[in-house]
Amino acid sequence: MLASDVPPPVQVASVGPAGITLADGLVYTGPVVFLEGKVLLWDVPGLALGGTRSWEAWTREHWEVFDVVVPKPEILIFGTGARMEVVPGSVRGYMKELGIQMDVMDTKNACSTYNLLAEEGRRVAAALLPIVPKQWTRKRGG
Repeated sequence: MLASDVPPPVQVASVGPAGITLADGLVYTGPVVFLEGKVLLWDVPGLALGGTRSWEAWTREHWEVFDVVVPKPEILIFGTGARMEVVPGSVRGYMKELGIQMDVMDTKNACSTYNLLAEEGRRVAAALLPIVPKQWTRKRGG
């Protein structure tokens, strides 16, 4: 029997205000990336005053993981939180440069789409912002 070159996918059980719950019971409350069967904590800019997302603070650095991974995913599902938001052309252009198709939707639909494509064995990644905005807290070792 030949092994697949696609690692077992991360599977999302539910999405809600408490976070993204995986099939194994782990709950992630902040931004995450699903890539190559792994979950990566994703350090991205938060919301601007008034609760709106300011894309100005987002740089290529926030998407670099997709530049260095080999093999690259064919599709990146980007969940923008409680509602779908329009992503700047510069972000879409960067993904296109990398040869990655980017689909943008709210996080609940992004998780459903990711689960479906991963189950089909597609080389898919997900970049997910939580329903309730939260950033990871950086802790310095001492």
